[in-house]
Amino acid sequence: MSELPIGVLDGKPNAFDTRNLFDLYYTRLCYFAHKLIGNKEASEDIVQDAFVAYWKKSADFDTELSIKSFLYLTVKNACLNVIRHEQVVKRFAESNEDSGYTEEKITENIIRSEVAGEIHSAIATLPKGCRQVLELAYFGELKNDEIAEQLQISINTVKTQKARALQLLRLKLDVGTLILVLAATGF
Repeated sequence: MSELPIGVLDGKPNAFDTRNLFDLYYTRLCYFAHKLIGNKEASEDIVQDAFVAYWKKSADFDTELSIKSFLYLTVKNACLNVIRHEQVVKRFAESNEDSGYTEEKITENIIRSEVAGEIHSAIATLPKGCRQVLELAYFGELKNDEIAEQLQISINTVKTQKARALQLLRLKLDVGTLILVLAATGF
């Protein structure tokens, strides 16, 4: 004999039938989920989501076994997704510990990326000579004599172009960004 309430298997469950189905399986499914993931609140959320999924597909079920199987399978898959996600988070945390990354370093890299974006935008608006010298110095990490050789200009011209570029950047960038630019480039 079926434990399911009348109406559940005829594809037309009403609120009362669904509530009875919920009462019948909720505790069992929560226990099952908790044994898999070890987190009571997350287990309850997963089981509730499984019932929502059942409700959306309730017309597709024709036996008590199919409903029970669907609920257990849905809960199991959701628990496995939680476990996989936790493993990914754990591996990421471990890899960051091994690589020496900390929240401070990550934040520092974000700031550097933002500053680099501001610098690129400002440098793109500079006159060609200033832009070339600054790009080679900042992005190419070349020294003045290397820049002079590559552009076939004198070292004094390189120094003048750098000074002019910095003067123009001071006008284009706010003071905080400019200080970061100077610190990062060693000017």
